[in-house]
Amino acid sequence: MRLITAHRILIATSIIFFFGFSFWQLSRYLQSGDGWALFQAAGYFLAAIAFAIYFMNIKRWYR
Repeated sequence: MRLITAHRILIATSIIFFFGFSFWQLSRYLQSGDGWALFQAAGYFLAAIAFAIYFMNIKRWYR
């Protein structure tokens, strides 16, 4: 396995986890109304989007 393949697997896994954490915190916010949970949900969602953009462009950067 090449290093770039392992890197892509790790980035894809982080995308899945960040989306999962985002939805988990969003459900926590909807149940309790905790503003901190909403802030964390937004942060996790933005991190997942950033990693997804990185994942889509990684092939172009590492030629």
